[in-house]
Amino acid sequence: GERYLAAGVKGGRRGYFASRSAPLGVVPAEVVIATFYNFAPALVRKAIPSAWESSTPEAVVAARFEAADAALRRVLGDAVIGSSELAEAAALAREATTACDVVGRPLYAGHAALPWPEPAHLQLWHAATLLREHRGDGHIAALLLAGLNGLEAAVSYIPLGKGFPEDMLRTTRGYTEEDWEQAKQTLRDRGIMTGDGDLTDAGRAQREAIEAQTDVAATAPYEHLGEAKTMRLIELTRPFARTISAALFG
Repeated sequence: GERYLAAGVKGGRRGYFASRSAPLGVVPAEVVIATFYNFAPALVRKAIPSAWESSTPEAVVAARFEAADAALRRVLGDAVIGSSELAEAAALAREATTACDVVGRPLYAGHAALPWPEPAHLQLWHAATLLREHRGDGHIAALLLAGLNGLEAAVSYIPLGKGFPEDMLRTTRGYTEEDWEQAKQTLRDRGIMTGDGDLTDAGRAQREAIEAQTDVAATAPYEHLGEAKTMRLIELTRPFARTISAALFG
């Protein structure tokens, strides 16, 4: 937040929407609504394009890397930051991204067009961002094919019990209680949700198909690495993830 404020991004959720969409340049709210998918359009419109009235995409991208650098150094410590294990993980993750295709993946493409940072820990962080956005774009394609809009995708994800608590997901995505309940009713009418908010058998089958399609669309970087290197990357990064998780959530 401090880095984004220094870059001229002020108030509300502007830091999130501006920093993640900055690689796309100054685009209208519609582009961010499309690529972020499950956020309420009204919430996005509060941040974009007004964020660019006091800042620039270049300044926000720089602030994003500065924030990541400061956070990783604070949480992981100098010994880990300078370790051979982190350098090896960064090299493997970067190699994995070379198999990612930009075609049909707009948010990934924007981040992939950024120059690579120099320190190994920022290369690892940037590679993780690329792999995330590559997978995310594929997930949106699967949701579209399943006929779920952004709100319906968020609502139908809750019964799986794998993400945010329901109220937190609803509020962070910017939906009203009325929006949320209407989406539930729509999903009930379509046979996807039950009256008590669980998924029907058809709803669970739909979600399983979505996740399977997402996995298939995301395999290229790991097929490129091969099983041994992929498992090595997991082995190397698991301790970093646990340290960061402990710092964030205790």
